[in-house]
Parts: sequence; structure tokens; C-alpha cells
Amino acid sequence: MAIPENLKIILERIEDACVKSTRNPAEVRLLLATKTVSANRIKIAIEAGQTLIAENKVQELIAKFESLKSIPHESHFIGHLQTNKIKDLLKCNITCIQSLDRLDLAQKLHQRLLFENKTMQVLIQVNTSNEESKFGVHPAQAIELIQQVAKLETLKIKGLMTIGLFSAETEKVRKCFRLLSQIRQEAISLNIKNVEMKELSMGMSDDLEIAIEEGATIVRVGTAIFGQRIHPDSYYWNESKR
Repeated sequence: MAIPENLKIILERIEDACVKSTRNPAEVRLLLATKTVSANRIKIAIEAGQTLIAENKVQELIAKFESLKSIPHESHFIGHLQTNKIKDLLKCNITCIQSLDRLDLAQKLHQRLLFENKTMQVLIQVNTSNEESKFGVHPAQAIELIQQVAKLETLKIKGLMTIGLFSAETEKVRKCFRLLSQIRQEAISLNIKNVEMKELSMGMSDDLEIAIEEGATIVRVGTAIFGQRIHPDSYYWNESKR
């Protein structure tokens, strides 16, 4: 099936999930997860009206940047970010890093942003499934990390991100998303300076409905739009094992 038709199906799924949850569909943004997708195919999706895209790997981001930079769109980064890739990442007009998960990365990112006289929107990535293969701060340490990052004035915390459990057991997946929502509420109640808990980035092709029911404001969809990749999603997120 063609990309525009797939997009239509996904947007209908998002709308149906919002209706079921008595939420306004305008509250949920579709992010195109474009790992392994060619620039030409990404262009088709952007031209179909979906302008929020994200990469997992800095090298892929750089490889596609020139081809896409003339087309109006917003670009996020959703993969594990190594500190030695910060400089390269900032060359690619990223507006939000969704995968900030440790203080040393935040500090080095802050130093580079100071040098370049820039600021950056960030989401704090939380490992809600407690899997060793996944990156993200431990849920029990998430508030502490938010408080630490909030002191770095170049970093604008806009919310939280998680990758749910890859499981067919709906309630186990839901538990991950509900935990992220609970951490968000705790952060809001603390009224931390320089922190805006607007975004909950959670849910992908297989579980976006559950994520929306639990409060997602951004759902990250790749496979259901661009087709199956060579490996399942779990392979691409399991970077620490390779």
C-alpha cells in the first residue's frame, strides 16, 4: 500500500483512539519514525501533510539532511545519543532531542549549546519497561534527573518519552505508559523552574491506541507508514547489545 494511504489509516486510528478516550485529536501529533527510510520516501510523507519526522541515528540524520532541508518540516532526534555526536547532531536543525536520559549528556549538550549560543527542546527518556536492552533513566530517578537538567538554561524540558514493552500483552504495555504519565504528574506537582511537562512521547505502530488512552501527545510511527523493515523494532532500539 502507498505511503499516503497508510498515513490515512494511521490518522484514522489516532482519531478513533482519541474519540474512545474522549480526547481532542488535535492534542496528539503524529511523528514519522524514519529510521532506514530513504529521503525520497520521507518526502512523499511530508508532501502528504505530515511534517514532524525523527531519526534514531546521527549518521542517518546527516545522510538525509541535505535532501530534506529545503522542504519545510520539523525534525526531532529519538535515538540513543553519544556525547561525541552532539556537534554533528546540532548541524542538522533538530528542534527537539527526545532521548535525553543522563546528566553527563545533558551537561555536554549544554556546553555545546552555550558555545553555539543556542537552546534546545528536550524530553527526558524514561525506561518504563525496566529492560536492560532499553535506554532511559530509571523511573525512580526520573524526577531527580529532571531537576538536574532544569538547572541548565540552554535545555528546555518539554516533557517525557518512553519506549513501551514490546509485548502482545496489552496490560503490560499499558503499565509502561501509565507509569510515564504518573511521573509527568509528579513533575507538574513539583512546579520545577524551566520545566514544561507538555509532551508525553509514547506509542508506536503496534500500541499507539493504548498510548493515547494513557495520555500520549506524540506517537512515533514508522513501520505502519513506510512498511516493514529488515528487522523488527526491538532490534533497532536494542542498541546497547551490539
